[in-house]
Amino acid sequence: MLTLTPTEPELLAAAVVTTLAVDFDPQAREASIFYWERGRSYRRAVVAAAERTGDETVALLVDELRARPADPALHLALRTRLVRLAGESGDGGGPALGTLFERAWEAECNSRLGYHLGRHYGGTGQASVDAERLGTLPPGDGLGPGDAPGVLVVVPFRDRGPGLRLRNLLACLAALRDQSVPRGSYRVAVVETDDAPRWRDAVRPRADHYRFAYKPGGFNKSWAVNVGVVNAPGRAEIVCILDADALVDRDFVARNVARFRRPGAMGHLSYRDMWCLDESATSWAIEERLWRRAAAADPDRLRAFVLRRPPGCCVWVRTSAFHRIGGMDERFEGWGGEDNDFAYRMDVNSAFDHYHDPLLHMYHPSSAVLREDGELVNAHIPALSWGPASAAIGDADRFARTSGPGRHHEGRHPHERRAGSHVA
Repeated sequence: MLTLTPTEPELLAAAVVTTLAVDFDPQAREASIFYWERGRSYRRAVVAAAERTGDETVALLVDELRARPADPALHLALRTRLVRLAGESGDGGGPALGTLFERAWEAECNSRLGYHLGRHYGGTGQASVDAERLGTLPPGDGLGPGDAPGVLVVVPFRDRGPGLRLRNLLACLAALRDQSVPRGSYRVAVVETDDAPRWRDAVRPRADHYRFAYKPGGFNKSWAVNVGVVNAPGRAEIVCILDADALVDRDFVARNVARFRRPGAMGHLSYRDMWCLDESATSWAIEERLWRRAAAADPDRLRAFVLRRPPGCCVWVRTSAFHRIGGMDERFEGWGGEDNDFAYRMDVNSAFDHYHDPLLHMYHPSSAVLREDGELVNAHIPALSWGPASAAIGDADRFARTSGPGRHHEGRHPHERRAGSHVA
């Protein structure tokens, strides 16, 4: 019978260890509650099969991995033992091992949550980098008076801490000011949406454009992005929608802008998989990128929960394409679904590409929640239903008019356009 299950013991053993690590590691669910829950039944089948191989060494290593899922030595030892068992007899290690490999490959094919553990990962010994320490870094070069950037990077943001989201934003902005392209070729705009401009003083020196937009209650990423695109100064040809938790490499802008020089390119996701770093790996990567001035963080020293094909953390689009589809759907509130919807509409209306760049997501406690039926909070909004494209988007005073305290204009730059004026 024809099967698509691979036969390489090394690949199948890696699938076993990856699946077990995701199931055993208590932080995996925090990386994506939605992906974690959807893959639960497949992972449990692997755990059950791993406990029935009949090999004492495997049983011991599985128990140790359950207690220490982030130990690179254990990952290597279990993979090595499984590969050795597969080669000890002509039947590939016996039916029990064959079942384990089958279940592991089934889990890998059906799970959107993987696991990366670099061989030199140092564990939890790394001291945490906080926002206060990042504030001691020089803000970097801003735009010159005659600069007319063709690229606009929009970073939506909220932190009611202070907490790790502010830390991550400051690291993101510092990495964006350390790029291999001329500084005057791109503009970085941060849109803070909250009931007060909590972090204006910390953010403004590190962004080319800071905009506070009054929004109590839940965070609305879609509206914040639209506010940034519509109200930022200049006439950028390209927009990058960037998550505040992304730690980009030095060639990030250069590499992605170059892709628009290909015929027919209207937009793209720069990555396929997103690496959600733990706190220790996050702080190490920040140190490496910003204090040791590395061009990129070494993956061999990182631990990450790998989200497979999640859209939205870093999207590049032509400004014309963004407005053609009416920007992001402002009906979405909270976290969940808005990025998928935007990617769907881009794909339907434009030539939308996908690349395989690394994407490091810095750690913060999860804010995502599921409904009682297991769906995301915005699952009631029909996909591809936002429009028409001619509707006004990015109205920075939208929530201030209905519930604002009268101070919602704080933080407005004197050269900002009023909301609703689209950039062609």
